[in-house]
Amino acid sequence: MKDVFTNVLCAVTFSGLGLSLIGPAMAQDSADTTLAISIAGPAVNGQDYDRVTITSGTALTIVASEPVAQECMAGSRNQNTAHFGRNGPLTAREFEMAKTAWSYFETFYQPETGLVNAVGNFPSTTLWDTASYISAMVAAYELCVIDKRELDDRATRILNTLRNLPLYRGEAPNKVYHAATGEMVNYANQPGEIGMSANDIGRLLVWLRILKERHPHLANSVDNVPMRWNFCNLVNEDGRMFGSFTQGNGDTRYVQEGRLGYEEYAAKGFALWGFDVARAMSPEPLEYAYIYDVRVPYDGRDPRVFKSQNYVLTEGYILDGLELGWDLPTDQTNDNMVASNGWRAEFANRIYLVQQRRFERTGIITARSEHQVEGSPYFVYDSIFADGYAWNTLDPTGAYQPDRAAVSAKAAVGLWALWDTPYTDLLFETVADLSVPDRGFYEGLYENGNGFIPLQTANNNGVILAALLYKVQGPILQHVNQNTQVWDTAFVGTDIRANKCHPNPAVEEIPCCACANRNTVRPVIPVEEFLYCRPVVAGGEVAATACSTQEHKLEPLQVRQVLPQSCPASGVSR
Repeated sequence: MKDVFTNVLCAVTFSGLGLSLIGPAMAQDSADTTLAISIAGPAVNGQDYDRVTITSGTALTIVASEPVAQECMAGSRNQNTAHFGRNGPLTAREFEMAKTAWSYFETFYQPETGLVNAVGNFPSTTLWDTASYISAMVAAYELCVIDKRELDDRATRILNTLRNLPLYRGEAPNKVYHAATGEMVNYANQPGEIGMSANDIGRLLVWLRILKERHPHLANSVDNVPMRWNFCNLVNEDGRMFGSFTQGNGDTRYVQEGRLGYEEYAAKGFALWGFDVARAMSPEPLEYAYIYDVRVPYDGRDPRVFKSQNYVLTEGYILDGLELGWDLPTDQTNDNMVASNGWRAEFANRIYLVQQRRFERTGIITARSEHQVEGSPYFVYDSIFADGYAWNTLDPTGAYQPDRAAVSAKAAVGLWALWDTPYTDLLFETVADLSVPDRGFYEGLYENGNGFIPLQTANNNGVILAALLYKVQGPILQHVNQNTQVWDTAFVGTDIRANKCHPNPAVEEIPCCACANRNTVRPVIPVEEFLYCRPVVAGGEVAATACSTQEHKLEPLQVRQVLPQSCPASGVSR
């Protein structure tokens, strides 16, 4: 939004620009309608001048860009680096949005535990929502909404609680906890063990890693959180993730968890801590649905057979972009203009584009994700594609809930941060003012005209804060902490790590130097299927760059492979 000044009849000064407007209110002759603008210290055609004055006998129009928020120098990574989507400091309006989003975490904070309610006044939370709170805390500090004293106070309180949480069957965190007491509860917030969520644990692991990378003074406390957990049933030997639930007879049942979009994102959380989850990070089995001429990917596992829906949603892709830059967990280059996990960037662009196309074809503003709703069914998966149908809004039982489809606030602001287009400008305006100053942003705006969703949540406000931070800094995970890590050194040489199935950093597989010319495995997503991102070919992985809403039709960039200096080529004597 730009400020426009027309028919100005008074004196106006633009501080810091050396520009002033002199109008009739300052003229001696009230009949004089001449207006003048004076600009101090300009350069005109390469020549410097002390001052230039522009006069006009008719009304002047001045167009100024939106005011920028005061410079923030709190965070350790506050400098802007070029990255996908929007780049630059927050405007004054965006800074107010950050303060509004943070107000949720002030209002619904539980000081005894350091946790925050997942939904409004209801004192219950999950690890997913707790990760969203950590994202809000990191972003609020980096954006100068809170100072380091508050960051440290909140971080140490929540890490203390996470370190001492009662664990499901003594293994890993329960799916739900009472936010005020830290007790294990069920979804009704009554005491009980109901199971573990690998997806939720994976998201928390992403943010615990971000926290200790950005704030090394907290790393020891961070590492002691997952050190307690037993991962043997969470990650199996073939690299898949498993959650669990308590059956009616009280026994535990372990089930593979995650579908395309969320599964790979959560798996990156485990991989960032050294776990081998290669199979969970791979998109197979993969299918496509053509929606508005966009080849939209979806999980090929049949819900009728596997008893788990294959929703296509925005959130898993935008979280991967905002937090990780669509990079592989092993990528520590901090290059924000190349997504080393290329197929994730390619698919994310399709997820964005199909929603823009729907708006262009139907006029329905679209930014879809899972979200809370008031009253029954309380929660919906507002999908792009699910159960064989496009734009299918389903509740957790699989029932169709078309009247609950909405423009998700977190999805809209996340898409706005990652794609700088006129359509995301519209998305931003749709949700930017859907908030209450002391409670945060509403969940979203119903597509059918029934107004906004009158609920505020930790996840919604946490993702909005992360999106605002992304605009300023780019991908939030930056590998900068080079200190020795407790996670890597604790119990090395003992059987404790093996008993809990923790990765062993003391064991390193040495690459085969003589195999430089070996046949590489064909990538899961071939380079010819990269339609909206230009592929970068390097060995068996395909990275992505130059993403756009238009099919690029460019040849893939080839990366020249060379042997490391310590690895002699085949046939060279030692």
